[in-house]
Amino acid sequence: MSDTVVVVNDEEQYSIWATGRELPDGWRAEGFAGTREECLAHIEAVWTDMRPRSLR
Repeated sequence: MSDTVVVVNDEEQYSIWATGRELPDGWRAEGFAGTREECLAHIEAVWTDMRPRSLR
């Protein structure tokens, strides 16, 4: 059972969030869920440009 989900905001910044908790305004589920370690590894693989989208 996954206990963490990957979330992303409109600036394409990533974070992890506990499964079942309401997401804060401006954030949405990215589609990946797993353990904390799995989610962090996924973020490391997909978040290649850490600058906010508005600065790219």
